[in-house]
Amino acid sequence: MHLAQTAAIITGGASGLGEATARHFRDMGARVTLFDRDTDRGPQVAKEIGATFAEADVTDETSVQAAIEVATAAMGKISVAVNCAGIAPAEKTLGKDGPHRLELFKRVIDINLVGSFNVARLAAAEIAKNTPAPDGTRGVIINTASIAAFEAQKGQTAYGASKGGVYGLSLPMARDLSRDGIRVMAIAPGIFGTPMLRGLPQEVQDGLAQDVTFPKRLGDPAEFAALARFIVECDYLNGEVIRIDGAMRLQ
Repeated sequence: MHLAQTAAIITGGASGLGEATARHFRDMGARVTLFDRDTDRGPQVAKEIGATFAEADVTDETSVQAAIEVATAAMGKISVAVNCAGIAPAEKTLGKDGPHRLELFKRVIDINLVGSFNVARLAAAEIAKNTPAPDGTRGVIINTASIAAFEAQKGQTAYGASKGGVYGLSLPMARDLSRDGIRVMAIAPGIFGTPMLRGLPQEVQDGLAQDVTFPKRLGDPAEFAALARFIVECDYLNGEVIRIDGAMRLQ
């Protein structure tokens, strides 16, 4: 697949990794629709890059289906779906204030894992309608896991579980969708310089960077976007999770 010939939906497209991916895809000629709950920043980013914005709550079936209808009306089809929407609160299983809040655990799973599956399954229904390429390819779904899926730190039980679930989705979903010509991949980023992290004191950012094997810096969201582009354009990548973390292993 050539990115310039694709029509992509990107969740969490109003900020962070999602915004970087949306900007890069547009720069490469792809048609893009941003899915996000941020109705202030989302339309602004979409206007800046010449994309479409659709308000969407990834955990809600009706909301996502309505956003997909907006995307197909604007772009004519969907051939790529990139799931970047997510949250990362920290809370220990048993902390000073008592047990981990069950409500928070459920919320993290709902947004990061259930939300990714919800978007993927509904996007797959649209992608399957595309005319296949000579090799049968109709499109690709890219989910965002995390290195926390493999070695989550203290306070990351909910986040690690949610991202471990995203990791577990990749192969069976790729197998499920193989007959429809849809590839499924996941990216597991390390510590990236998203707005949330860039808002921390510089000494904190520098401390995090020192835990990276090499290069000793935070990841650039543009590097995540470039990997997403490579996945779209490399048709033999399927059913796998790719770490992009500077060889970092969480302690």
